Amino acid sequence: MSILVIMGKNASIRSVVVALIVLLAPSQLSAQSKRPNIIFILSDDHTYQAISAYGNRYVQTPNIDRIAREGVRFNHAMVTNSICGPSRATLLTGKYSHKNGYPLNEKKFDNTQQTFPGILQKSGYQTAWIGKMHLGTLPRGFDYFSVLPGQGKYYNPDFISTPNDTVRMNGYVTNVITDLSVSWLNGRDTSRPFMLIVGEKATHREWLPDLPDLGAYDSIQFPLPPTFTDSYKGRKAAMDQDMTIAGTMRLKEDLKVHLDYGKDAYGEYARFTPEQHTPFYQYYEGKVSREFDSLQLSGQALAEWKYQRYMRDYLSTARSLDRNIGRILHYLDSTGLAANTVVIYASDQGFYMGEHGWFDKRFIYEESLHTPFVMRYPGVIRPGSVTAGFMLNIDWAPTLLDIADVHTPADMQGVSFMPLVDGKADTSQWRKDVYYHYYEYPEPHRVPPHFGIRSERYKLIRFYGPADYWELYDLDTDPQELHNIYNEAMQKKTIAALKKRLLQLTREYDDKEAQQLLQAANK
Repeated sequence: MSILVIMGKNASIRSVVVALIVLLAPSQLSAQSKRPNIIFILSDDHTYQAISAYGNRYVQTPNIDRIAREGVRFNHAMVTNSICGPSRATLLTGKYSHKNGYPLNEKKFDNTQQTFPGILQKSGYQTAWIGKMHLGTLPRGFDYFSVLPGQGKYYNPDFISTPNDTVRMNGYVTNVITDLSVSWLNGRDTSRPFMLIVGEKATHREWLPDLPDLGAYDSIQFPLPPTFTDSYKGRKAAMDQDMTIAGTMRLKEDLKVHLDYGKDAYGEYARFTPEQHTPFYQYYEGKVSREFDSLQLSGQALAEWKYQRYMRDYLSTARSLDRNIGRILHYLDSTGLAANTVVIYASDQGFYMGEHGWFDKRFIYEESLHTPFVMRYPGVIRPGSVTAGFMLNIDWAPTLLDIADVHTPADMQGVSFMPLVDGKADTSQWRKDVYYHYYEYPEPHRVPPHFGIRSERYKLIRFYGPADYWELYDLDTDPQELHNIYNEAMQKKTIAALKKRLLQLTREYDDKEAQQLLQAANK
């Protein structure tokens, strides 16, 4: 193709560049329109109860809400193992923890195994991971990465972009991750489609807000969840855990009451610049700690005060997360990429916001099993869609391959969820139950290993290891999972049917450990 540009007397070089872009754009758009770009924003511990699109009336998450409003909201997106690193391993591999070899945190993920980014890379996509990965190894299958070591820090975080290159970046981690993401997008090869994973640290414990968000929710008195004072009657695992706001949550480290900000400061506070230190110190020492001292609380009153502080810090930390999602959406709008870019926002799992008196996750119970998931796909997903279909995080990788028109390997255990959202397929045969398996014990929260099945109405759970018992819940009559009905005589037929289906699922997903436990129980 030949292009002739005639410059007039007053023409500028910039005008000529713009003209060239306009002339070239149709061919580039035509090439890219066949395969969309993908941005997957994955937060840490940001639960659906903390998002206004999911019904929270006390917070506003306008940018996450925008993705839902312009695309689809999943009401039953669920995880297969509710814990951070294993959830990311499942995203990469499309497999359960027992198949991808990463059932526990703080291990080393086998990055030589097949992953969806590596498959996309081989098919012509540019791939990048920026932010938190937390898998004990560096990414493979990516053209570019810049990741936090381990959990990473909220303020002035380090980033690794090659095995021997660790750089400290000044600023707040969520802002820095967005800066790095936009920089990579600006420098990418525009002749190829891209797939970018934005791995957010927020809202992981210990919930450090960005400076503009300090005290953002101090004027709100959050209502206690109905189950905040749960007695755990009839539920041994719930009774024996170590994740309560009242007892486990720490005043100093978690809620920043009388922190040490000196040179031997706890955690990352020694990293603070003077500009960061002053407002942080003034807020937590001058206001929060002073309030705590003046109230002289104990017992239930102290637990409720801790809950309010937890909510305010957690949600203030989430404000920057949502704001930076808005920055990414604005970038796509301003560059013309929005029309051909799939945008997904999800969290690695759910989280407790005081339900049952807890924080953290791990259990198969609803608040930690469910994860927020919203997705925008212009021209394919009808804006404002909502689906109640059962979707699992093993489905994420196959779906992204499907979107890119790439074959899903046979050993991936999930399936593309596009039939739930594109309106082109019969969903009557879609899954009606899900399988779950959690492993990590005893540290850090003493939740015993367990596996189970969640159907449309029931949840059957087998606790093992240090425990040896079953639980059954009727979610129609007991959505808060307060009444374990496993030992009720009238449930025998239901239990038999659920156990039969549970065994089928362990075989389908080749979970030999669970199969052995089930078979031993039947002897």
